[in-house]
Amino acid sequence: MSTDSTSASINPLDKVRRRPAALTPVLRYGLNHLAPPLVILAGLLLLWELLCSGSNAALPPPSQVLSDTWELIADPFYNNGGNDVGMAWQILASLERVAYGYCLAVVAGVSLGVLVGQSTWAMRGLDPIFQVLRTVPPLAWLPISLAGFQDSNPSAIFVIFITSIWPIIINTSVGVRNIPEDYRNVARVLRLNGAEYFVRIMLPAAAPYIFSGLRIGVGLSWLAIVAAEMLIGGVGIGFFIWDAWNASLISDIVLALIYVGLVGFVLDRIVAVFGQWISRGTSAA
Repeated sequence: MSTDSTSASINPLDKVRRRPAALTPVLRYGLNHLAPPLVILAGLLLLWELLCSGSNAALPPPSQVLSDTWELIADPFYNNGGNDVGMAWQILASLERVAYGYCLAVVAGVSLGVLVGQSTWAMRGLDPIFQVLRTVPPLAWLPISLAGFQDSNPSAIFVIFITSIWPIIINTSVGVRNIPEDYRNVARVLRLNGAEYFVRIMLPAAAPYIFSGLRIGVGLSWLAIVAAEMLIGGVGIGFFIWDAWNASLISDIVLALIYVGLVGFVLDRIVAVFGQWISRGTSAA
């Protein structure tokens, strides 16, 4: 009898009133993290539309960009042969070159960074050379790579490699040099060999620094490939932009720039998330 009376005393409206409380964290996250960039983006698009809607405007407004490039947006995987392919294939071709060059830079950069961080002699001998070479602009390497490889594709990969390797080397060496001496003493007590010391001590301790360099490196890789592809030709987002410029297709260029920014953002987030997982959320600071 008491159970029935208790059940009867529960107002069905109470359950309805509890639902907004359950949605509060979601709404709070949306207001704090999603609403600000969306509002600013809407404001920028409105300002762009107003500034470029006149008859004398040099650039197309967002509405015209959308209408001019709708076929590229709706069918990103078309393939008519040669360089006449969809945006998805252009981006994938660029990402393939970036993957090769960046992975080579990661292996070589981390290895050289560990060497420079561990050896004072290596640091004194190699650091001045690194500091000079890292100031060379990416496209300045392209004629040398074309002369050496006699092919555009490996030349572009080399440009990515030589552009992205420097922040990886520098940040890795700084992280290795900043490993606490207590960690090194523990390794001596445990008599860890080189491979065990790298996996158990060095990599976890220097991971925040290493992944800071990797994030900078992946951004530079994406910048370098877009610039290099404008000169080497072939399928790729950089060549697509240059080809669109030659054809006076400004709306296509704007769309490509949007895709370039989005892909660069995704690449940075992937490396950042992987770095947080490896370093367990610790900071280089």
